[in-house]
Amino acid sequence: MIIVLMGVTGTGKTTVGRVLAADLGWTFRDGDDYHPAANIDKMRRGVPLNDDDRAPWLAALGRLIDETVARGENLVLACSALKHRYQEYLRHNLAAVHYVELWGPPELIQKRLASRTGHFMSPTLLSSQFAILEPPADAILVEVSGTPQEIASEIRRKLGV
Repeated sequence: MIIVLMGVTGTGKTTVGRVLAADLGWTFRDGDDYHPAANIDKMRRGVPLNDDDRAPWLAALGRLIDETVARGENLVLACSALKHRYQEYLRHNLAAVHYVELWGPPELIQKRLASRTGHFMSPTLLSSQFAILEPPADAILVEVSGTPQEIASEIRRKLGV
């Protein structure tokens, strides 16, 4: 099974993903680690990525998913996957891929971003992410106001894992 934790910046995809993967004994990967340096530089400067910028990133994540499925392993992947076409590209008809949308009101997310340190993503990009967010119809929706452990437990309950 591949669990893709998706949503806008600041929803806790990485933090929750690490907790969830540890609870399950699965591998965790952060989609941010697969961005080319040019993408990271743009986001650090507060410049939104376009589809051309995202293409090599999505290709790398698609390979990761394919290789994980081919090995018969399980994975928790933190990945914004904001648009339907990105989600479908990553899923490419694999029944093993399940989306979990981490969501919260913009005010909560903005507050989190204001206190976050050491991340390349500029908080000024939050509004552009909300503007293009297209959650998949079959995504499991999980609100992020709880602790990472509470959120991970809710995901496990909703997915039955």
